Amino acid sequence: STRSALELARMCDGWPLAGIVYTDIARDGMMSGPNEEAQAEMAAAVKLPVIASGGITAADQIVRLRDRGLAGVIIGRALYEDAITLPQVWAALG
Repeated sequence: STRSALELARMCDGWPLAGIVYTDIARDGMMSGPNEEAQAEMAAAVKLPVIASGGITAADQIVRLRDRGLAGVIIGRALYEDAITLPQVWAALG
């Protein structure tokens, strides 16, 4: 596509959607950390809830994303490989 993810999100912002899942495919499954800057930029740019996906490996990353306005996260490989556990996430989120 010639459109950026942010442009597409802005186009969809008025649609009757429950939210937007923003997956950074360059980081998805790489265990390299999320693209916090881009995900926070999208969350600030649209009214729809934005869910971060791709590269999440630690509870502190989830806390930072929450504090930057993200509505939720999707954790994949990090759970399968025991890099992060749900009790760690719950504890970090308080």
